[in-house]
Amino acid sequence: MTAKSAKIQKTPEHGDVDVRIGNAVVEVKFGVDAVRTLRTSLMQVAYPVSEDSTLHGYVVLADSSIAMERVREEWQRASSLLRPEVQQRLTICMASDQGMLGIPSDLDSKTQEMLAGVIESQRGKAGGNRTDYSFIILKLLIHQWLTSGGPVTAEWLARTAGCHYPAVARALRPLGGLVERSSDRRVALRWFPKDEFARMIAISNRARSTVRFADHSGQPRSTESHLRRLEKLAPPGLAIGGVLGARHLFPDLDLVGSPRLDLSLHCPGKHMNLDFMKAIDPALKPVTDPLQPATVVVHAVRHADPLFAPREGGLAWADPVECLLDLHEAKLEMQAGQFLDYLLTKRPAKS
Repeated sequence: MTAKSAKIQKTPEHGDVDVRIGNAVVEVKFGVDAVRTLRTSLMQVAYPVSEDSTLHGYVVLADSSIAMERVREEWQRASSLLRPEVQQRLTICMASDQGMLGIPSDLDSKTQEMLAGVIESQRGKAGGNRTDYSFIILKLLIHQWLTSGGPVTAEWLARTAGCHYPAVARALRPLGGLVERSSDRRVALRWFPKDEFARMIAISNRARSTVRFADHSGQPRSTESHLRRLEKLAPPGLAIGGVLGARHLFPDLDLVGSPRLDLSLHCPGKHMNLDFMKAIDPALKPVTDPLQPATVVVHAVRHADPLFAPREGGLAWADPVECLLDLHEAKLEMQAGQFLDYLLTKRPAKS
């Protein structure tokens, strides 16, 4: 049986694991950066395995930033608490672009193929896109160039993005001479990268897992009404971007009429939790037609430091580059040009 024919299991007899394929129960976690998440997933898979001697359990960490050493340490702790017959039928799988590694023992090719299919089937769910660190690193460099002007270390880029050094190196390599390298190994952009930014715009919807919502009631609420409801709810990790965020920095932005509400949701390595959308307005439903006007649009912010700025009234302001991408996504090209010109004029001198 392959992953394509797997059935999602949410039944009491198999716990709350993601997938069962034959005698395998599989729990998949994307972008995990906390050992406690691994610990919880191990116990979740251990329950059905302990109750059914025919089952094998797999906890799959896809694109995780946890070091292999830490994973092995956590396995040692967990295995000391499990009965030997259960421990022998549990495996942690570390999956990345470099392949799959099994703990405590390697996986055979058939199992790797099965788990790869499960990963892709789970990744296809809303908000399950792989983190594009090349997109993030370039965005961070542009943000730094516009707001600070000074160079940064690769360590800063890795920490702010939430990745390891090899991902930073891979992202910097194709930028070539656009990147200025200091004698102390810090890096900075030499100029605003128009061509590279145009490519960012082209893939922005995918890289930011953009979800668009439109009103289906026929009596849409105003942007101000949605904003007031959000301020009362105060969902964690949420910031205001788009036209409102750009106007916060540049009040003279030329736009007539009520803008849509662009929101930036901080969810590094996680699925987007959009439950708050039902709370602010049940009439808002996701739309996939790019030509259908959207009332509220939510973009995932995948880097570890969201770069949000405090805002009176609750929530926060999204960073300038996020707002600029929002304007392009909304097809407000003239306003995006105005906003970029403003950011360029306000850019500090290089330190």
